[in-house]
Amino acid sequence: MPPLMGIEFLCRVSDVLSDYLGGLNEDVIKDNFVIVYELLDEMIDNGFPLTTEANILREMIAPPNIVSKVLSVVTGNSSNVSDTLPGATGSCIPWRAAEPKYANNEVYVDLVEEMDAVINRDGALVKCEVYGEVRVNSHLSGLPDLTLSFANPSILDDVRFHPCVRFRPWESHQVLSFVPPDGEFKLMSYRIKKLKSTPLYVKPQLTSDAGKCRVNVLVGMRNDPGKTIDSITLEFHLPPCILSADLNSNHGTVNILGNKICSWTIGRIPKDKTPSLSGTLLLETELERLHVFPTFRVGFRIMGVALSGLQIDKLDLKTAPSRLYKGFRALTRAGEFEVRS
Repeated sequence: MPPLMGIEFLCRVSDVLSDYLGGLNEDVIKDNFVIVYELLDEMIDNGFPLTTEANILREMIAPPNIVSKVLSVVTGNSSNVSDTLPGATGSCIPWRAAEPKYANNEVYVDLVEEMDAVINRDGALVKCEVYGEVRVNSHLSGLPDLTLSFANPSILDDVRFHPCVRFRPWESHQVLSFVPPDGEFKLMSYRIKKLKSTPLYVKPQLTSDAGKCRVNVLVGMRNDPGKTIDSITLEFHLPPCILSADLNSNHGTVNILGNKICSWTIGRIPKDKTPSLSGTLLLETELERLHVFPTFRVGFRIMGVALSGLQIDKLDLKTAPSRLYKGFRALTRAGEFEVRS
C-alpha cells in the first residue's frame, strides 16, 4: 500500500469525525461509539477506502443529536444508518449528492493561511513559510462545473487537491476545474516557502545575575499588512529553575498558568505606545545566572488578507443559474511562530 494513502485516509477519518461530533477526543469517541463504528464501516470496505465525503455520509448515517439519543434509549435501537443508499454512491462523482435544488444559488471561497516562522536570538529570520487552504462553501442546484483561477499561481510550492479537481487543467494552465461537493469542503491546500518578512516583531531581552533574571519583551508591527492585526498573544514556558515570577505589562493582561506557562494577551497594538512586558524571575538558590532560555510562541490573526500574496483572479460557473451569489474572503493566523531568546 502507498504509505501516503494510509496517512490521507486517517486525515479523512479525523475530519469526518470532527465534522460529525463537533470535536475529537477520547470522551467524544466513547459517548458516540456506535456512530463512530458505523462511519468506519462505510468509510473503509475490505481494507480499501470507500466513501470518505462527509456530505454523502450524512445521507447514509444521521449525525447525532439529543432526539436520536433519547429514541435509542427508549427503543433500544441505536442504529443511525439510513435504509436507502444515496444516489451519488453509484455515480462517477461520488462526492456530490444527486441533483440538489436551492432557491438561492451561492458559492463562497475562503483563503485560510497559517504562517510558520522561526526567528533566532539575533532577530534574524531563519524560516518563514505559509501553509494555506482554499475552502469552498457551495450551495448550487443541479450539476455545476466551476473553474477557479489565481492571479499569481507561480508562487505556490506544494499543492494538494480534493478528488473533485481535474488535474490536467491545473497541470497545463494552473486552473482549478471541478464539480464541487454540496456544502463545505477543502478544495486544495498549499505551501509557500521562503517568505522574506513577518507582520510582527518580538524583541526579548533577558539578563541575569545574583540569582535574579530581568525580563523585557517588546512587541510591535514590522510590516503593515493593510488590515488590522488582532488576537495577538505571546506565550513562553518558564524554565524549571525559576522559583517565582513577577511580570507585568503596559498593555493587555499577563497570566502565569499552573504549568509554568506565562501567557500575555495583547489583542491589538495601540497607536500611542509599543506593548512591553517586563519583570523579574527569581532563580533557585544555588544558581547565579539563567542557563536555559525560553522560546516565545506568538499568536495573531489578520482578517481580509493572505500574507503569502496569493490572490484569487476569478471564479466562473458553466451554465450559471439566473441568480448566482459569489463571495471571497481571506484570513491569516499564526501557526508555529517562534522567537528564540
